[in-house]
Amino acid sequence: MNEVFEELRALAWSAWHRRWLVLAVAWGVCVLGWLAVAMIPNKYESSARIYVQLDDVLTDQLKIANGGKDEIERVRKTLAGAVNLEKVIRSTDLGKEITSQRQMDRAVQSLSEDVKVVSQEDNLFTITATVGKGNLSDAENAKLSRDVVQKLLDIFREENIAGNRGEVADTLVFLDQQLDARKAELDAAEQKMSRFEAEHPELIGGSSAISGRIAATQTELRGVDADLAAAQSSLAAINGQLASTPRTLAIGGDGGGSALAQAQGQLAAMQARGLTDSHPDVIAIKKQIALLARAGGGAAGGMPNPAYSSLLATKAEREAAVQALLSRKAALQSEMSRAMADQSTEPAVSAEATRISRDYDVLKKKYDDLLQNREEMRLRGQVESERSSFKFDVVDPPTTPRKPASPNRPLLLFAVLIVGIGAGVGAAFALGQLRSTFATAHGLERALDLPVVGTISESLSDGARKLRAKRMKLFYAGSASLAGLFVVLLATEFLQRGMVA
Repeated sequence: MNEVFEELRALAWSAWHRRWLVLAVAWGVCVLGWLAVAMIPNKYESSARIYVQLDDVLTDQLKIANGGKDEIERVRKTLAGAVNLEKVIRSTDLGKEITSQRQMDRAVQSLSEDVKVVSQEDNLFTITATVGKGNLSDAENAKLSRDVVQKLLDIFREENIAGNRGEVADTLVFLDQQLDARKAELDAAEQKMSRFEAEHPELIGGSSAISGRIAATQTELRGVDADLAAAQSSLAAINGQLASTPRTLAIGGDGGGSALAQAQGQLAAMQARGLTDSHPDVIAIKKQIALLARAGGGAAGGMPNPAYSSLLATKAEREAAVQALLSRKAALQSEMSRAMADQSTEPAVSAEATRISRDYDVLKKKYDDLLQNREEMRLRGQVESERSSFKFDVVDPPTTPRKPASPNRPLLLFAVLIVGIGAGVGAAFALGQLRSTFATAHGLERALDLPVVGTISESLSDGARKLRAKRMKLFYAGSASLAGLFVVLLATEFLQRGMVA
């Protein structure tokens, strides 16, 4: 601790002993530093906060771009893009002296570093612009920063309202063109399919359709087999009942004639109802009349059995049903044979049918999707024109800043003053070290490793004292001038800030 104290004493003695050197270095460093600070242009920052309301049920239902947070985020990211910044430069005083594209590129690059678009919340954005041109006054820089933010607000509004409506219109035109092209392709595919179906009606739909027909035919054939087995079983049961049922009943009287007359009456009633001779009931009753007629001529004293006649009619019906099922089965087997023959004997044609059918289905699906998209986009355009779901509110409008955002000139001026004084003290201490002088007796003892008997104070004459007093006044005046210059510079800085309107 004593060594540190000794070093501080030595530093203070060196600085005071060479105070004119300290003052001269401080003046030089401060003047140069303050000139450098004065050359730094003031940068003025203007900002604005905007709120975008996206809560709209119809917008969410239609998926309108203005109502989507993704679209707002995209606009936020592209707002500070080169295209928009070029618009800002051309519409403000930033573009006054720009005459070439290279100058414009440099201006865009410089402005991109000074413009920030920050999303504070989901729907709250802050747009900030910092402008500090050395060829402009503080008032012009402050006004220019506000103009830049205002132009960015206008671009943000255009991108989300007018820009999106134009985008919808352009999209509708593009969709109409695509629909016309797809319609021509679909018409050509339909004509090609029609010609192919006319030449090969059995291969309509391709191999998949043939396989489907075979599968359907097989399913129907299995059903017909089941029905045929049931019908044949029922016919066998009727034949068994007929074998055990007598044809006539042994009773007296002329019952046979009355039964025959009754059967003929039933036939007449059927014909009166419009039944043809091919109807199963008509065929059955005719057979019954023939049996009754034969029985009446050969069996004396008996009459035909009505149960037997009814069984005969039922048998006829069952036989007719079996024949119909057999015919249907033969037709299905023939159809399945033709389908399998088409599939096996003409694979190239079948493959062509499959390709034509597949191409048509793909084109039809694309056309339907485009048509649906066109109608949705048209509805979106109507919604955008009649009621915009986008609500754009400026929470804090851009204002002209009254004080520069950077640099902090008062702090820089004070820092230069401290650096200048420090440089002067450092120069004095360094010069003392180079000349190998000793500020204290302890320093001398430590350097020579010898005891110091005593020290002799400086003794001055009256003339020397007067000269020293005069020089001290000059030194104080120089120090006060340096401090006064610092105060004047501070006052000038605050005065200039107050003049910015």
